[in-house]
Amino acid sequence: MNTRTLIPALMLAFAATGCATWEGMSSREKSAAIGAGVGGVAGAVVTDGGVLGTVGGAAIGGVIGDQVGKQR
Repeated sequence: MNTRTLIPALMLAFAATGCATWEGMSSREKSAAIGAGVGGVAGAVVTDGGVLGTVGGAAIGGVIGDQVGKQR
């Protein structure tokens, strides 16, 4: 893994630490946050650390996570 991939992945992990009120979140919100994190990392890996791929992956992952959490 090169630094162009590692830096966006670390930034997403750091941003996820802002979810300090995890216990107060609904299942749907938790699923969306997890989906955004996974999607962002996957987008960064697929596009070799491209910003557009990272942001796009996070957005798509968040939407998918939200929909999965809605069905719980």
